[in-house]
Amino acid sequence: MTLTKADIIEKLYRAEKFKRTEVANYVETLLEIIKEKLEAGEDILISGFGKFCIKDKGSRRGRNPHTGEPIILEPRRIVTFRPSGKLRDKINGR
Repeated sequence: MTLTKADIIEKLYRAEKFKRTEVANYVETLLEIIKEKLEAGEDILISGFGKFCIKDKGSRRGRNPHTGEPIILEPRRIVTFRPSGKLRDKINGR
């Protein structure tokens, strides 16, 4: 099952007695803060949940899957996620 922003907003709306538009604004603001920090190259640690990290990947050889032609992939930055020990234990039923 996929969790969408709308699902998060609905769940928070039902749990708290705020207006749906307020909840939507809070969720949007939180996601914007996360995006800004990642764009700036900062890691994000959410205690009890995990850590979002920016990693640099160098250029490398690749292949066009349609033509099979070799290409050079440009350097790029990616986001990785490492779950906290608590989350890992919860997922594994400990």
